[in-house]
Amino acid sequence: MDGAKVALVLATSAGGVGRHVRSIADGLRARGAKVVVLGPASADGLFGFTESGAGFAPVEIADRPHPLGDVRAVARLRRLTQDADVVHAHGLRAGGLAALARLRTVPAPLRLGSAGPPLVVTLHNASIAGGLTGAAYATLERVVARGAAEILAVSPDLEERMRALGARSVGLALVPAPATPSSQAPARSEDDAAPSEGHGAPSEDHGAAKRIRAELGAGDGPLILTVARLAEQKGLPTLLDAAAGWARMDPPALVVIAGDGPLEHELRDRIAEENLPVRLLGRRTDVPDLLTAADVAVLPSVWEGQPLIVQEVLRAGRPLVATRVGGVPGMVGDAALLVPPGDAGELERAVRRVLEDRALADRLASAATERASRLPTEDDAVDQLLSVYARVSRAVF
Repeated sequence: MDGAKVALVLATSAGGVGRHVRSIADGLRARGAKVVVLGPASADGLFGFTESGAGFAPVEIADRPHPLGDVRAVARLRRLTQDADVVHAHGLRAGGLAALARLRTVPAPLRLGSAGPPLVVTLHNASIAGGLTGAAYATLERVVARGAAEILAVSPDLEERMRALGARSVGLALVPAPATPSSQAPARSEDDAAPSEGHGAPSEDHGAAKRIRAELGAGDGPLILTVARLAEQKGLPTLLDAAAGWARMDPPALVVIAGDGPLEHELRDRIAEENLPVRLLGRRTDVPDLLTAADVAVLPSVWEGQPLIVQEVLRAGRPLVATRVGGVPGMVGDAALLVPPGDAGELERAVRRVLEDRALADRLASAATERASRLPTEDDAVDQLLSVYARVSRAVF
């Protein structure tokens, strides 16, 4: 890619999307590309694009529709991407505005046409919003389907949706969790029963597990871990419904949720009102240690693509209970118990099975380790993008 100019575009991100963009920016630069990242100023502070050597130019793309701000963002994207060999937008909002930035007025007869560098869009999430916001997202989906030379989707259902909307070329994206040095624990999360003392972690992680369990006040009881942004998509009300049942175990289970987000106050109020055995930990940078201490990890989401936390759970070799949504079944195979989204009863029973059946917990842990060995790597993701960029661009890659 010597000398090829790649513009990576993202909207407001506090977790997985930003980490993925940083990963591929590093990988593309290592292959000789000139990379510039275009996104909210806050993204550079969170993910260190300029620190890594990539160029960065602020473009304020909010995570929700903002008519005046979106018009300004489109104009700025048009100006900043005119010399790029390829533009690669991440997320529906960034992809839609990048597609609009390619529109030009052409003469004879007067009409709108597309110009500028080819556009690749990676769709990281499905829209679950309704009302006016849902209608706006549906419009952006059509804009992306018609304006992108290539769409990469993180789950089979998103692929099918884009094909149904008339997209020219659609493929499955590779979104690996960033690697960590072999001397460290598994990768840290944004934006989980193998035993320790009582229920805890493997002996080699005994010290970290003991420290974390003492900090959380878990004692010898089961410890259930969820790592998620506190947002509607993550299915956390269903997790709280199930927690009421786990409280009746002997000893009772403690549920801890690592992450922050817009539902924090609502969740905290409900936990207090119903006296649920649930602790909100806020954003944590020690997710690997939390994983060593947990007996089971739970992903209760309404929808997911290729969540980084699932990959981290698999790398850590921990038992997992997750909802059967989006790209999750294809990621985990037989390394997790899968339940329907929104079904608190099924979620409660599946987690109980893991906590009460040591053989099942050991089987899931072993399957997780094996599955992790077959996850795509960051180099695999960059290889895929080189192939896509070469296909859509006249530049020599």
